[in-house]
Amino acid sequence: MSSQGRGRRRLAASGAQRLTQYAALAWRRPGGGAVEILLITSRETRRWVIPKGWPIKGLKPHQAAAREAWEEAGVEGRAGARKIGSFDYDKRLSGGQLQPVRVEVYPLQVLQEHDDWPEAHQRERRWASAAEAGSLVDEPGLGQLLRAFPGRDA
Repeated sequence: MSSQGRGRRRLAASGAQRLTQYAALAWRRPGGGAVEILLITSRETRRWVIPKGWPIKGLKPHQAAAREAWEEAGVEGRAGARKIGSFDYDKRLSGGQLQPVRVEVYPLQVLQEHDDWPEAHQRERRWASAAEAGSLVDEPGLGQLLRAFPGRDA
């Protein structure tokens, strides 16, 4: 069994609760063409992900997702108040333990992209088609959401 499988079993045995994060699926439709989705690299593993973070006191989930999009990707826009889906992943904590997390995803139509933003020196960003974005991320549930996005009424 992989160490990741053993870690999941340890968490299940310890009764670890699934925590919730909020994410922004930042998108644009340049020149009225096909939808493009913004991916960013994670700070530590440099994997392709979407901006996400923990709940922020005083902000609704879609507002927290929009704040994460600004801080992590340097984009601002119109955030949809209804989530478009969710996915689960295991966040590796500093001690190596895995924490189960559910990520609720909210659409964010990008209206402004900045050259400088809070985490600009810690992350890369990349625009991709929905199909390409879905193939670049590691989490299967996130990949499905990204590939399905153009069919939604964004």
